[in-house]
Amino acid sequence: MSLLGWLLAWEALVRMADIPRYTLPAPSLVLQTLAANFGSLAESWWFTLKITLGALSLAVMGGVLTAAVFTLSAGLEAVLLPVAVVLQVTPIVAIAPLMLIYIESTTAALLLCAWIVAFFPILSNTVMGLRAADPLLGDLFTLSRATRMQRLRLLLLPSALPYFLAGLKVSGGLSLIGAVTAEMVAGAAGRETGLASRILEASFRTETPKMFAALLLLVLTGLMIHAAANLLSRHLLAGWHATEQPVSRSRAGA
Repeated sequence: MSLLGWLLAWEALVRMADIPRYTLPAPSLVLQTLAANFGSLAESWWFTLKITLGALSLAVMGGVLTAAVFTLSAGLEAVLLPVAVVLQVTPIVAIAPLMLIYIESTTAALLLCAWIVAFFPILSNTVMGLRAADPLLGDLFTLSRATRMQRLRLLLLPSALPYFLAGLKVSGGLSLIGAVTAEMVAGAAGRETGLASRILEASFRTETPKMFAALLLLVLTGLMIHAAANLLSRHLLAGWHATEQPVSRSRAGA
């Protein structure tokens, strides 16, 4: 209801102030433009969606596996963690042109750029979760002579699940940001067909309603990713919170 109220206020402002469409289009005009250009925008939307979901999937697989390796081997963590930190702190806008030069496939270059942005939150949150396991349970696994893989699979990974899901929510939005940023760098040269390129093309032609229509699809993409992450989190953590919350409250009371 709040969002609907803001849209109605936007519509009323444009109509009452008689704001030109090239300055600020009304929401109704944005929807009309989206419907009229949905054919071309849908192809660009699918391209951006493929890059975003592909980068997020690779970030999940790579982040979890790397976090597990870090937990099992302190030596590998000391060698690889600085590389991950350097990739995280380097602005994607600065390295995207280099990726487009060194990698022949433009799609692969955009996928790599988006993956770089989405990878580190998964890695850092999962590592934090793996190290947050109850030390008393760790002692129990030691007394039971559990192997490293048994400790990882039965103790560390379940303990890290809430942390991983928190990182997934962050990486979901970052993968979209990385995909759009890389698309804009490539789209400036007319080489890509993603939504970011459609926005750039519309801005060059002062087609503001079309810019807002493409932006609306990007917003819907981000909302869908966020909603999917929330749904997955509720499904996987329902039992976790049911068992852990009373323990946490009792500890707080103590």
